[in-house]
Amino acid sequence: MSDAAPIEARGLVKRYGEIVAVNGVDLTVERGDVFGYLGPNGAGKTTSLRMLLGLIRPTEGGASLFGRDPLVDGARALEGVAGFVEGPRFYPYLSGRRNLRLLADLDGGGAPSRIDEVLDIVELSDRAKDRVGGYSHGMRQRLGIAAALLRDPKLLLLDEPTTGLDPAGMRDMRQLVKRLASEGITILLSSHILAEVEELCNRVAIIRTGQIIYEGRLDELLESAGGSYVLRVSDPERARALLLAHGIEGVELVGRELRFQAEAAAVESISVALGQAGIGISALVPHTATLEELFLGMTEEHAA
Repeated sequence: MSDAAPIEARGLVKRYGEIVAVNGVDLTVERGDVFGYLGPNGAGKTTSLRMLLGLIRPTEGGASLFGRDPLVDGARALEGVAGFVEGPRFYPYLSGRRNLRLLADLDGGGAPSRIDEVLDIVELSDRAKDRVGGYSHGMRQRLGIAAALLRDPKLLLLDEPTTGLDPAGMRDMRQLVKRLASEGITILLSSHILAEVEELCNRVAIIRTGQIIYEGRLDELLESAGGSYVLRVSDPERARALLLAHGIEGVELVGRELRFQAEAAAVESISVALGQAGIGISALVPHTATLEELFLGMTEEHAA
């Protein structure tokens, strides 16, 4: 397989008449990434995923999978690539095993010999003979991953794999994604459950109104919102005045708490000044923003 990036998109645009669904998306997913692709409903996630796989043709720009363009190389571009967009689909009147057998026969190669292995990976071996119509939503999601694993993929695209699952099902799906990533599979994960993305992903891209507004390491994004503190004191009003006098701007008084941003050296100086002023400190806690807080701030600010 080529040494090129598993996914590379440049200038992807998709227009439907006067509606611009995707507007100049640049995206790179590196080998070994668990890459979170995030955005509110209608932001262009699904449309761009479909263009990446060659399911729809971009109005402008292009995309490649391991260096191959699906619109030029056809099915060959999807070698080593698997997954689902907007949920997996199966024949409900057939068993899970029979559905996988049909897909394996279509793919050919060694796929039929992997059926038992992939059923075991997703823990469906004991229900493989049952009709898919009787499966729970979580079981169908796991069968979808089993179908993808038949291809022995190097790149796995999962669109909202935990949507509609109960807490236990979500936990099991997260564990499965971690296991697959540990085996060297590159994963592109689209999800609305941001705590899940924060737990699983090392890099993320955020799309808003068809445009990428952030792409990079997740830890760097979280660190960019560092330097926030929550302060609880015996006299909040006096403490607020003291902070402002020491050049700390944007001090908020929320109930009995003061919230502000400052460098570590300034926080040390403030602590000493509060003590000298006779203001008791009951708590001084650094606050790290969650991915959910950052995501909502980046997307809702634009909407407002």
